[in-house]
Amino acid sequence: MAQMHSAEERSLGDLFAELSQETSTLIRQEISLAKAEMSQKVSKAGKNIASLAIGGVVAYVGFLALTAALIIGLAAFIPGWVAALIVGAVMGLIGYLLIQQGLSELKKMTLVPERAVESLKEDVQWLKQEMS
Repeated sequence: MAQMHSAEERSLGDLFAELSQETSTLIRQEISLAKAEMSQKVSKAGKNIASLAIGGVVAYVGFLALTAALIIGLAAFIPGWVAALIVGAVMGLIGYLLIQQGLSELKKMTLVPERAVESLKEDVQWLKQEMS
């Protein structure tokens, strides 16, 4: 006949088994949290990398189109090589600024799952209290 034990009557083995089960559940939940947080960070990094790539392509296309148009227009007033130099410098600066913006955003990011790490620290403290 199975009897329900009160908290005082439970054996040390029962208490450790329960602690082990709760710890396993907690670890699984922490792993799920870490996975979700990493997925979110990777998604954000992907968007910033896409911004870098798009910025580079736009700068390059703009460089080509404006170089041709401005060199032709400026060549009527100044030598063609001077017109090409001016247009190239301006387009290069725009491309540089777009790339720097993307790099700056990427540098601000950290891929460490901060919430999961903090939660694990709290769990360790809880587990220490339970074991003492």
